[in-house]
Amino acid sequence: MPFVKVVKCKAYFKRFQVKFRRRREGKTDFYARKRLVIQDKNKYNTPKYRFVVRCTNTKVICQILYATIKGDVCVESAESTELVKYGIKAGLKNYAACYATGLLLARRVLTKLGLADAYEGNTEAEDAETLGVDYNVEDNDDGPKAFVANLDSGLMRTSTGSRVFAALKGACDGGISIPHNEKRFVGFMDKELDTEMLGNYIVGGHVTEYMEMLQEEEPDKYASHFAKYLENDMNEENLEDIYTGAHEAIREDPSRTVTKKNKPSDKKKWKPVKLTYEERKAALKTRLEALKAEADE
Repeated sequence: MPFVKVVKCKAYFKRFQVKFRRRREGKTDFYARKRLVIQDKNKYNTPKYRFVVRCTNTKVICQILYATIKGDVCVESAESTELVKYGIKAGLKNYAACYATGLLLARRVLTKLGLADAYEGNTEAEDAETLGVDYNVEDNDDGPKAFVANLDSGLMRTSTGSRVFAALKGACDGGISIPHNEKRFVGFMDKELDTEMLGNYIVGGHVTEYMEMLQEEEPDKYASHFAKYLENDMNEENLEDIYTGAHEAIREDPSRTVTKKNKPSDKKKWKPVKLTYEERKAALKTRLEALKAEADE
């Protein structure tokens, strides 16, 4: 019997395990995701919904998701680029746009689930101060319970005043029950929420103040910095009315605008078309004639 030497080198004793791909890419916090996704066994396959907010360089994306073994399933989504339809044509990633996107998603998902009439959200807000009051959705005594989702902020910093909580405020005002605390909203100082300040941010008051300051002190910077606003007739005088009007329009019709895409008339062909015998013979004859003409010259 041949002797086999057992080699147990350094690599043999290592217990290194490669991280998940999205962890290596720095895209997913799996520690947080596990706690957002795992559902109690006695819930009998009831989905655990997440209110997902992602802020990019150009827009805000809000989604309602739940996890399955195959992957996440999107119930409904809304993007701030859709706010153009409601009159907000610039500033699609600021605090006010985040609020409007959260409101749009809330009204859209409740309409889809048939809960829009039962849970209308915060409809009593009239001005900036009442709009900034913290609103929590409560279950109706008779009828279906409120739609509940947990906030999924991803890798964004959840510091006080973050835009993530503006989207959360919009979703809560829209009728979705999301567990939260008022401590992270803009205006929370000295253990108290300044509702007027929060409402001012929701209707773009902070943008208006900055526009007025720039117009006085640096007109050239004002013209270049707010070029997109001015191009779409959005200025410091009508900005608040545009946002409040958008909120009303979203409540009236939160449906998605579906655009019909026509099929291209000519299909792209990635492989060259195979020529027939006659075509090949004609092409060869053309090439020979061209070569003969070159030789004669």
